[in-house]
Amino acid sequence: MDNFVHIVEDHASKQMAVVDPAWEADEIQAFARDKDCQITDILLTHTHTDHINAMRPLIEQLMPHIHISPAEASYWQQPYGHLQLHQDGDTLMLGETAIQVIHTPGHTPGSSCYWLDNHAITGDTLFVFGCGRCDLRGGNPKQMYHSLHKLVATLPPETEIHPGHYYSVKPTSTMAEEVAGNPFLHCENEDEFVTYRMVTHDQVRSSPYDAVPKN
Repeated sequence: MDNFVHIVEDHASKQMAVVDPAWEADEIQAFARDKDCQITDILLTHTHTDHINAMRPLIEQLMPHIHISPAEASYWQQPYGHLQLHQDGDTLMLGETAIQVIHTPGHTPGSSCYWLDNHAITGDTLFVFGCGRCDLRGGNPKQMYHSLHKLVATLPPETEIHPGHYYSVKPTSTMAEEVAGNPFLHCENEDEFVTYRMVTHDQVRSSPYDAVPKN
């Protein structure tokens, strides 16, 4: 499903956080061993199966901290007792590395992005020149509109965007490139966005996504 699994390493402590562990649990653990690091944390952008289906073996073998928003925990309804709930704007510490939480509902009720050192891991909220679906359970295009504009307002233009899927002509972009070329960020208002996301987009575009200059 063209998923990305992102891994954050704190060089000082040799701790690692896995963002959305999916598909390849053995490969994730082998990567950590090769780096002589310990996986201590799991950060969830959201809880759709294609982003978490490698999480159980990591939990059983490593017992990491699992970070998730309260709204996403309620949406997920899984009986993990060691979830660490984060609020919008919280700063999570991975060793000496500070990771800021940005809540971005729309794809799911509790979707979150993670921002560190001018890198943003955006899950299924913001793709390179695209954005996540809003027609699945818990999706809300009005919330997605405001979440995307929240990212525009929050993230510096030079921030490198790391999405949850490789749906575009390239794996990453910058926030400035997204503002210039992402058609979802060109909608003038909420109603225009809802129509484009829910109806028009799937009729006129297919992956791999490329930049669309603003009219």
